[in-house]
Amino acid sequence: MPNETKPLTLPQLLEKDAVKKRFVEILDKNATGFIQSLLTIYNSNDALKKCDAKSILAAAGLAATLNLSISPSLGHAYIVPYGGKAQFQIGWKGLVQLAHRTGKYIALHSGVVYEGQIRDINCETGELILGEKISNEIVGYVAHMKLNNGFEKSLYMTREEMEEHAMKFSQTYQSDKSRKWSTWAKFFDKMACKTVLKLLLSRWGVLSSDLATAIQADQSEITKTTFSYIDNDGKIVERDSIF
Repeated sequence: MPNETKPLTLPQLLEKDAVKKRFVEILDKNATGFIQSLLTIYNSNDALKKCDAKSILAAAGLAATLNLSISPSLGHAYIVPYGGKAQFQIGWKGLVQLAHRTGKYIALHSGVVYEGQIRDINCETGELILGEKISNEIVGYVAHMKLNNGFEKSLYMTREEMEEHAMKFSQTYQSDKSRKWSTWAKFFDKMACKTVLKLLLSRWGVLSSDLATAIQADQSEITKTTFSYIDNDGKIVERDSIF
Protein backbone atom coordinates (compact mmCIF):
# COMPACT_ATOMS: atom_id res chain seq x y z
CA MET A 1 0.00 0.00 0.00
CA PRO A 2 1.58 3.34 -1.02
CA ASN A 3 2.38 5.89 1.66
CA GLU A 4 -0.26 8.56 2.02
CA THR A 5 0.93 12.14 1.95
CA LYS A 6 0.03 13.92 5.15
CA PRO A 7 -1.78 17.24 4.54
CA LEU A 8 0.27 20.32 5.27
CA THR A 9 -0.52 22.32 8.38
CA LEU A 10 -1.25 26.03 8.17
CA PRO A 11 2.24 27.03 9.43
CA GLN A 12 3.74 24.80 6.72
CA LEU A 13 1.56 26.36 4.03
CA LEU A 14 2.53 29.83 5.16
CA GLU A 15 6.21 28.93 4.68
CA LYS A 16 5.64 28.34 0.98
CA ASP A 17 7.10 31.07 -1.22
CA ALA A 18 4.00 31.19 -3.44
CA VAL A 19 1.74 31.79 -0.44
CA LYS A 20 4.00 34.49 0.99
CA LYS A 21 4.21 36.15 -2.42
CA ARG A 22 0.41 36.17 -2.77
CA PHE A 23 -0.07 37.89 0.59
CA VAL A 24 2.58 40.47 -0.32
CA GLU A 25 0.79 41.11 -3.63
CA ILE A 26 -2.44 41.74 -1.74
CA LEU A 27 -1.21 43.53 1.39
CA ASP A 28 2.24 44.87 0.46
CA LYS A 29 4.10 45.93 3.62
CA ASN A 30 1.21 44.78 5.84
CA ALA A 31 1.58 41.15 4.76
CA THR A 32 3.94 40.14 7.57
CA GLY A 33 1.67 41.52 10.29
CA PHE A 34 -1.38 39.86 8.77
CA ILE A 35 0.35 36.47 8.62
CA GLN A 36 1.43 36.85 12.26
CA SER A 37 -2.16 37.62 13.26
CA LEU A 38 -3.32 34.53 11.37
CA LEU A 39 -0.78 32.34 13.17
CA THR A 40 -1.75 33.81 16.54
CA ILE A 41 -5.42 33.02 15.91
CA TYR A 42 -4.52 29.52 14.71
CA ASN A 43 -2.26 28.71 17.67
CA SER A 44 -4.84 29.91 20.21
CA ASN A 45 -7.77 27.93 18.79
CA ASP A 46 -7.64 24.13 19.16
CA ALA A 47 -10.75 23.67 17.00
CA LEU A 48 -9.18 25.69 14.19
CA LYS A 49 -6.04 23.52 14.35
CA LYS A 50 -8.22 20.54 13.45
CA CYS A 51 -9.59 22.25 10.35
CA ASP A 52 -8.37 21.74 6.82
CA ALA A 53 -5.45 24.16 6.48
CA LYS A 54 -6.34 25.17 2.93
CA SER A 55 -9.80 26.28 4.07
CA ILE A 56 -8.18 28.47 6.74
CA LEU A 57 -5.86 29.96 4.14
CA ALA A 58 -8.76 30.65 1.78
CA ALA A 59 -10.77 32.44 4.49
CA ALA A 60 -7.72 34.49 5.44
CA GLY A 61 -7.05 35.23 1.78
CA LEU A 62 -10.50 36.71 1.34
CA ALA A 63 -10.13 38.87 4.46
CA ALA A 64 -6.78 40.09 3.13
CA THR A 65 -8.24 40.83 -0.29
CA LEU A 66 -11.00 42.87 1.34
CA ASN A 67 -8.36 44.60 3.51
CA LEU A 68 -10.13 43.57 6.70
CA SER A 69 -8.37 42.72 9.94
CA ILE A 70 -8.87 39.20 11.28
CA SER A 71 -8.02 40.25 14.82
CA PRO A 72 -11.03 39.23 16.99
CA SER A 73 -10.66 42.39 19.06
CA LEU A 74 -11.40 44.60 16.04
CA GLY A 75 -14.46 42.66 14.87
CA HIS A 76 -13.91 43.17 11.14
CA ALA A 77 -13.74 39.55 10.00
CA TYR A 78 -13.40 36.16 11.63
CA ILE A 79 -12.09 32.72 10.72
CA VAL A 80 -14.46 30.26 12.37
CA PRO A 81 -14.06 26.46 12.61
CA TYR A 82 -17.03 24.31 11.66
CA GLY A 83 -17.13 20.61 10.75
CA GLY A 84 -13.41 20.35 10.06
CA LYS A 85 -13.42 23.36 7.75
CA ALA A 86 -12.84 27.07 8.30
CA GLN A 87 -15.57 29.60 7.53
CA PHE A 88 -15.12 33.24 6.63
CA GLN A 89 -17.42 35.44 8.70
CA ILE A 90 -17.82 39.18 8.27
CA GLY A 91 -18.35 41.21 11.43
CA TRP A 92 -20.76 44.15 11.61
CA LYS A 93 -17.78 46.47 11.93
CA GLY A 94 -16.40 44.95 8.73
CA LEU A 95 -19.68 45.69 6.95
CA VAL A 96 -19.51 49.28 8.16
CA GLN A 97 -15.88 49.59 7.02
CA LEU A 98 -16.66 48.33 3.52
CA ALA A 99 -19.79 50.46 3.24
CA HIS A 100 -17.95 53.65 4.23
CA ARG A 101 -15.22 52.91 1.67
CA THR A 102 -17.81 53.28 -1.09
CA GLY A 103 -18.15 56.97 -0.20
CA LYS A 104 -21.93 56.64 -0.60
CA TYR A 105 -23.05 56.53 3.04
CA ILE A 106 -23.58 59.46 5.38
CA ALA A 107 -24.87 57.34 8.24
CA LEU A 108 -24.99 53.64 9.05
CA HIS A 109 -26.19 52.05 12.28
CA SER A 110 -27.51 48.84 13.78
CA GLY A 111 -28.55 48.05 17.33
CA VAL A 112 -31.01 46.49 19.73
CA VAL A 113 -34.54 47.81 20.24
CA TYR A 114 -36.07 47.90 23.70
CA GLU A 115 -39.75 47.49 24.48
CA GLY A 116 -41.70 50.63 23.52
CA GLN A 117 -39.01 52.22 21.32
CA ILE A 118 -40.80 51.35 18.08
CA ARG A 119 -44.57 51.80 18.10
CA ASP A 120 -45.39 50.89 14.51
CA ILE A 121 -44.15 50.75 10.90
CA ASN A 122 -45.70 52.77 8.08
CA CYS A 123 -46.88 50.01 5.74
CA GLU A 124 -46.53 52.26 2.67
CA THR A 125 -43.10 53.80 3.20
CA GLY A 126 -41.53 51.39 5.68
CA GLU A 127 -40.76 54.33 7.96
CA LEU A 128 -40.43 53.45 11.64
CA ILE A 129 -42.80 55.24 14.00
CA LEU A 130 -40.83 55.74 17.19
CA GLY A 131 -42.04 55.56 20.77
CA GLU A 132 -40.37 55.65 24.18
CA LYS A 133 -38.52 52.91 26.01
CA ILE A 134 -40.67 51.35 28.74
CA SER A 135 -38.45 48.47 29.88
CA ASN A 136 -35.03 46.87 29.43
CA GLU A 137 -36.50 43.94 27.49
CA ILE A 138 -34.93 43.59 24.03
CA VAL A 139 -37.79 43.06 21.59
CA GLY A 140 -36.02 43.47 18.25
CA TYR A 141 -33.16 44.78 16.15
CA VAL A 142 -32.89 47.72 13.78
CA ALA A 143 -30.51 48.93 11.09
CA HIS A 144 -30.56 52.33 9.45
CA MET A 145 -28.67 53.90 6.57
CA LYS A 146 -28.58 57.26 4.85
CA LEU A 147 -26.92 57.78 1.49
CA ASN A 148 -25.27 61.00 0.39
CA ASN A 149 -28.00 61.42 -2.27
CA GLY A 150 -30.55 61.75 0.56
CA PHE A 151 -32.02 58.23 0.36
CA GLU A 152 -32.76 56.74 3.79
CA LYS A 153 -33.94 53.29 4.80
CA SER A 154 -34.44 51.36 8.03
CA LEU A 155 -35.04 47.68 8.63
CA TYR A 156 -36.59 46.35 11.82
CA MET A 157 -36.82 42.70 12.83
CA THR A 158 -38.50 41.43 15.97
CA ARG A 159 -36.65 39.05 18.23
CA GLU A 160 -39.02 36.31 17.07
CA GLU A 161 -38.22 37.03 13.42
CA MET A 162 -34.50 36.94 14.19
CA GLU A 163 -34.91 33.63 16.02
CA GLU A 164 -36.62 32.20 12.91
CA HIS A 165 -33.78 33.52 10.75
CA ALA A 166 -31.13 31.89 12.94
CA MET A 167 -33.02 28.58 12.95
CA LYS A 168 -33.37 28.66 9.16
CA PHE A 169 -29.80 29.54 8.26
CA SER A 170 -27.73 27.88 11.01
CA GLN A 171 -27.80 24.13 11.49
CA THR A 172 -25.55 24.63 14.51
CA TYR A 173 -28.18 26.80 16.19
CA GLN A 174 -30.87 24.27 15.29
CA SER A 175 -28.92 21.48 16.98
CA ASP A 176 -28.11 23.55 20.08
CA LYS A 177 -31.26 22.57 21.97
CA SER A 178 -29.91 23.95 25.24
CA ARG A 179 -29.12 27.32 23.59
CA LYS A 180 -25.75 27.43 25.33
CA TRP A 181 -22.83 26.58 23.04
CA SER A 182 -23.53 27.74 19.47
CA THR A 183 -22.32 31.14 18.25
CA TRP A 184 -25.90 32.37 17.83
CA ALA A 185 -26.80 31.25 21.35
CA LYS A 186 -23.74 32.81 23.00
CA PHE A 187 -23.80 36.07 21.04
CA PHE A 188 -27.41 36.35 19.89
CA ASP A 189 -27.69 40.14 20.09
CA LYS A 190 -24.37 40.73 18.29
CA MET A 191 -25.24 38.22 15.56
CA ALA A 192 -28.70 39.78 15.24
CA CYS A 193 -27.32 43.32 14.88
CA LYS A 194 -24.96 42.15 12.14
CA THR A 195 -27.71 40.21 10.41
CA VAL A 196 -30.19 43.09 10.26
CA LEU A 197 -27.45 45.40 8.93
CA LYS A 198 -26.38 42.85 6.32
CA LEU A 199 -29.97 42.40 5.16
CA LEU A 200 -30.51 46.16 4.97
CA LEU A 201 -27.39 46.65 2.86
CA SER A 202 -28.05 43.69 0.59
CA ARG A 203 -31.65 44.80 -0.10
CA TRP A 204 -31.33 48.59 -0.38
CA GLY A 205 -27.69 49.60 -0.06
CA VAL A 206 -25.14 50.71 -2.62
CA LEU A 207 -22.78 47.74 -2.89
CA SER A 208 -19.21 47.95 -4.06
CA SER A 209 -17.64 44.77 -5.42
CA ASP A 210 -15.91 44.21 -2.06
CA LEU A 211 -19.06 44.75 -0.02
CA ALA A 212 -21.09 42.44 -2.26
CA THR A 213 -18.38 39.77 -2.00
CA ALA A 214 -18.24 40.03 1.80
CA ILE A 215 -22.02 39.68 2.09
CA GLN A 216 -22.06 36.70 -0.26
CA ALA A 217 -19.09 34.99 1.42
CA ASP A 218 -20.36 35.44 4.98
CA GLN A 219 -20.45 32.14 6.91
CA SER A 220 -19.08 30.10 4.01
CA GLU A 221 -16.17 27.80 3.35
CA ILE A 222 -14.24 29.31 0.46
CA THR A 223 -12.75 27.29 -2.39
CA LYS A 224 -11.22 28.42 -5.66
CA THR A 225 -14.57 28.29 -7.43
CA THR A 226 -17.34 28.34 -4.81
CA PHE A 227 -18.75 29.63 -1.56
CA SER A 228 -19.99 26.58 0.36
CA TYR A 229 -22.43 27.32 3.19
CA ILE A 230 -21.63 24.23 5.26
CA ASP A 231 -23.76 25.43 8.20
CA ASN A 232 -26.73 26.10 5.90
CA ASP A 233 -27.69 22.77 4.31
CA GLY A 234 -24.45 22.67 2.30
CA LYS A 235 -25.63 25.25 -0.23
CA ILE A 236 -22.94 26.07 -2.82
CA VAL A 237 -22.63 29.09 -5.13
CA GLU A 238 -19.96 29.86 -7.72
CA ARG A 239 -17.39 32.57 -7.14
CA ASP A 240 -14.27 34.13 -8.63
CA SER A 241 -10.90 32.81 -7.53
CA ILE A 242 -8.92 34.66 -4.86
CA PHE A 243 -6.50 32.05 -3.47
